[in-house]
Amino acid sequence: MEVAEQAVATLTENITEVAAQPGELPEKMVAWVIREEREGEPKDAFQLEEIEVPEPGAFEVIVRVMAAGVNYNNVWAALGEPVSIMRYGDHPQYGHHIGGSDASGVVWKVGPGVTRWKVGDEVVIHCNQASYEDPEVHGLDPMAAPSQRIWGYETTWGSFAQFTKVQAQQLLPKPKALSWEEAASYGLVYFTAYRMLLTRCNLQAGQRVLIWGGAGGLGVFAIQLCAIAGAHCVGVVSSAEKGDLVKRLGAIDYIDRNEFAGMMRTGEESPEQEKERFVASRAFAKRVKEILGDAPDIVFEHVGKATFPTSVFTVKPFGKVVICAGTTGYNLDFDVRYLWMKQKEIIGSHFANAYECMKANELIESGQIRPVLWRTLPFDGVAEAHQLMMENKHLGKIAILVGAEREGLGKSAEGPGAIYAEVGG
Repeated sequence: MEVAEQAVATLTENITEVAAQPGELPEKMVAWVIREEREGEPKDAFQLEEIEVPEPGAFEVIVRVMAAGVNYNNVWAALGEPVSIMRYGDHPQYGHHIGGSDASGVVWKVGPGVTRWKVGDEVVIHCNQASYEDPEVHGLDPMAAPSQRIWGYETTWGSFAQFTKVQAQQLLPKPKALSWEEAASYGLVYFTAYRMLLTRCNLQAGQRVLIWGGAGGLGVFAIQLCAIAGAHCVGVVSSAEKGDLVKRLGAIDYIDRNEFAGMMRTGEESPEQEKERFVASRAFAKRVKEILGDAPDIVFEHVGKATFPTSVFTVKPFGKVVICAGTTGYNLDFDVRYLWMKQKEIIGSHFANAYECMKANELIESGQIRPVLWRTLPFDGVAEAHQLMMENKHLGKIAILVGAEREGLGKSAEGPGAIYAEVGG
């Protein structure tokens, strides 16, 4: 065994054991750490270290992490792109980054002022942080607060460690029918989709919705939300197998984007190529209308540059294009005539506030919405998981076991649990 592999094996050998009783903290913990001087590919940027366990401050909680969820944000953290995270948030204070923006675990110690949560509570964690002192938190929306940060990305003390430090308002009751890894798999993407559709677009029964990346992390929840709201949706996917999944989740039908590859915008098209691209977009919009019975009231966007012109064209007059990301590029260009002349709306959306997270989590607890999970890796697989994501070799949501000794633990009630499937737009 190589020296590096030996070091990993030594540090992770007893990862499920904690040398302290609930209510007390050990001096050290094992964590996957990124430091500025080694930013680069995840396999190099993520390294195991023993780190001092933080104490909870006022209105803060230390959670023993049982499982963590993997998201693309910590691929960016590893790469230091599009900007390094090390110069903002709380990183200058600590000098390192512990990533992970999804987790399930057990409350281990509470700080001054915490009254709602007690040691031993089983929880999941949502990833929005904001200062209690910002007035926006109390009268507008925490997402509008100047201090708003995404925990485990714009802050350190994320979930790829034996313990994590969070604000008490980030905690939600762990759904009893889910295992630790299932409960750690859904927060960031699901709560984002919930705000996009329910809050920002006021989704109503009978409305029609086009969902890009229907079998992806966001899409699988957008489809389920449409189904329980009584809305009709169509998912755009990359294969028939993924199409079968979106229909299983509640979509009327699916569209294989490969049939309309010409609609994807690069931004480098010549005038003639742009005409050809527009022909493909018109054909795509026609197919959407055929499936839904009319043009969509809402287009669920997160792809960005490649699809946005088609989204604006396809949505019905007075309809809404809601967007939370730009995975193919964030510089968007489109024919604005189809926006103003048809009085359409573009709506930006970012994660969710604590109330939205709570309401969305209740739908998981009741079994009306189910997580979709591809694979669970042991704690020593954190760097590997992010490398897979960077190279697009993953086939869906990845969970990481931390305190949980094996998969399937943590369930305390009967219920449907997660759907296990190979997914992706």
